[in-house]
Amino acid sequence: MKKLVATAPRVAELKDYEDRPIQCNEVRVKVEFAAPKHGTELADFRGTTPFIDGKFDNDWKVFVERDADEPRGIEFGDLPIGNMFVGTIIEAGADVTEYAVGDRVCSYGPIKETEIVNAVDNYKLRKMSREASAKNAVCYDPAQFALGGIRDANVRSGDNVVVIGLGAIGQLAVQMAKKSGASIVIAVDPIEKRREIAGKYGADYCFDPAACDVGYEIKRITGKMGADAILETSGSVQALQSALKGLAYGGTIAYLAFAKPFPAGLWLGQEAHYNYGKIVFSRACSEPNPDYPRWNRKRIEDVVWDMLMSGYLDCSEIIDPVVKFEDSAEGICIYMDKEQEKSIKMGVTFGGEE
Repeated sequence: MKKLVATAPRVAELKDYEDRPIQCNEVRVKVEFAAPKHGTELADFRGTTPFIDGKFDNDWKVFVERDADEPRGIEFGDLPIGNMFVGTIIEAGADVTEYAVGDRVCSYGPIKETEIVNAVDNYKLRKMSREASAKNAVCYDPAQFALGGIRDANVRSGDNVVVIGLGAIGQLAVQMAKKSGASIVIAVDPIEKRREIAGKYGADYCFDPAACDVGYEIKRITGKMGADAILETSGSVQALQSALKGLAYGGTIAYLAFAKPFPAGLWLGQEAHYNYGKIVFSRACSEPNPDYPRWNRKRIEDVVWDMLMSGYLDCSEIIDPVVKFEDSAEGICIYMDKEQEKSIKMGVTFGGEE
């Protein structure tokens, strides 16, 4: 059997592996469809993540350097690649009561032919019907962060909403904003294909930030008022500057990106100083949630799973392109790393959904 791994920064390979016996609380799943995560996982793949030599100290709530004798945050050679998978349970442990052989499921895991997953008190192992879309299922992770951003930005019916960055999170945020009753939804991305899809699924206006002054266009379209809520997913310094310019007085920017250090160019004077805007750093998996105890990560996950399985959200064009598993190493290098303009979120098929 084969698994997809990073053997060095920006180098992906399919390597042989052998499964271990499952434990009494586990199931073995034969995988039919999978997907990587194009944001934080890309930083891992490129070797640029701050988690290699650093870590987040939960006591101090700050990043600190790892000790010299401490394992690095990621190690290349056999580094798994992948985030979500869909497949069928082919073996179940003795203590597993909520799942059975033959169940179709979705969960977190790397891109490989089989997965071993805890199946006792694990709500993240999601059952799904034979008819349910595998493309929707593997968007379970980005959908959580899109919903978290919508909630953190306090998007309400009638609002003017902007989504900057049209990867999977941004595309889902566009759909959610429009379905939440936003009056105007503006989508921003330099890649034409992404703008076209956003327009098809709810964006009223789509802008190329390389071709116009996005902040000005937001103000123009909203009759000089600006956006009530802006979701910034790109991590670009120019995007944040545009958001500050296009934000309405007292509006909110939900900052979803895990940004790299900014170069010169961010100016917190001008509009940011005058317009009483708020920036909320949005991360759906940080606990406690701002609306705790009514909301926590599990509730967010439950809600988005229902949205995905009911078809309320449509990911059929977000998972693009879809490559065969045997071509996935090359696909990762092209579509997730070198030529990102050709993809939104890459899917990997093991002979199932195309």
